[in-house]
Amino acid sequence: MMRNPAEAVPLSAAPPSNTLALPRPRSIALPIEARILILALCFRLAGAAVGFIANVTIPDYQDQGFTVMKEPNPFWDRFARWDSGWYQGIASGGYKYVEGRQNNLAFFPAYPKLMGVLGRVMGGAQQDFYFAGILISWLAFAAAMPLLYRLARLDLPHEQATRVTIYAAVFPSAYFFGVVYSEALFLLTLVSATLALRSKRWIWAAVAAAIMTATRVNGVMFLPALALIGGHAASTGRERRWALLAAIGGATGIAAYSWFVYSVSGHPFEWFDSITRWGYHPGGNPLSGLVAIAKQLTTRPIDFIATERMAPYDTLNAMAATGALLAVPFILQRFGRGYAAIVVLGLLLPLSSGQFEGLGRYCSVLFPLPILFGSMRGETRHLGLMTAFVMFYTLGLVLFGNVHPLF
Repeated sequence: MMRNPAEAVPLSAAPPSNTLALPRPRSIALPIEARILILALCFRLAGAAVGFIANVTIPDYQDQGFTVMKEPNPFWDRFARWDSGWYQGIASGGYKYVEGRQNNLAFFPAYPKLMGVLGRVMGGAQQDFYFAGILISWLAFAAAMPLLYRLARLDLPHEQATRVTIYAAVFPSAYFFGVVYSEALFLLTLVSATLALRSKRWIWAAVAAAIMTATRVNGVMFLPALALIGGHAASTGRERRWALLAAIGGATGIAAYSWFVYSVSGHPFEWFDSITRWGYHPGGNPLSGLVAIAKQLTTRPIDFIATERMAPYDTLNAMAATGALLAVPFILQRFGRGYAAIVVLGLLLPLSSGQFEGLGRYCSVLFPLPILFGSMRGETRHLGLMTAFVMFYTLGLVLFGNVHPLF
């Protein structure tokens, strides 16, 4: 107890503290590209979690005849559906030509050969090749997103360019970027080639384009569009020649594969004949299928979707392709002929084949679409469109993972 109130020390006169002031913590300011890459990987993890829950709560639609491991696994099997088995077969056992029958020459080599190399490094067991395919797809997708941001920044401000990567990630069929399919690698090479051309890095553009044409059968269809993009970016006659040579150099990928196919089968374009054995016959009217399904949906929509086995899946694929084609005039107006040609030429081959399957995933790599969506004005518009995209993305993710015929 204080003996004399006069001895009290006023609060304002209290002696200074001897404790040292600690520095305020600083956040690590990562470049925007690094943050986009990290968020892309986090998005893949979130998709894997949703797919896993769907697999353990919803019965598989059918037995696809193969699994990632020797026994069914509700987590890993959802990454390997349909064509994944063909990719794993090429990665583990190479190409095998069977005359007059379906064979794996229909699948271009860049993705499965990478799976083969990485799968052997990981141990060489059956599941290791599937794990390699998942890792390649995830890393390719994560790398493609910051490159897409850089590409969008050539035309758009930061906020809109960031939004472009979100649209690319939640595009209704973008779940293919996280499974054992070649879509993520194809997106990476297509975006890389375009960015290199617009940055006047001709050699890098040729290398990326060559890998692109060695990744998927329709890769060669993008070369004229890349030539247009490179020509527009060039400012001198010499640069235009370099841009044209870079686009032409992209054909070395498909040329090298055709040479290999010749050495295996005796026919350089056996890969094309192999594709036709799945019912694809390119060269038809590219709009006839979309017109036919539009007629069904306008005359008897409920009966069509509810009673015909492939109708729900064909409808989803046709909706994606129709939306992409409707966007072409706006892409042409805002971003020029090269970007519009990316969309048209990217869909020309599958649309002319007489099949709906695969149209959604063919649309997923058409980067001018998310660039167009990201450039739109109006927060309400973005909220509505992104909500619709996420809904259809989740639907497709669940259907694909549960072995529905959504190829």
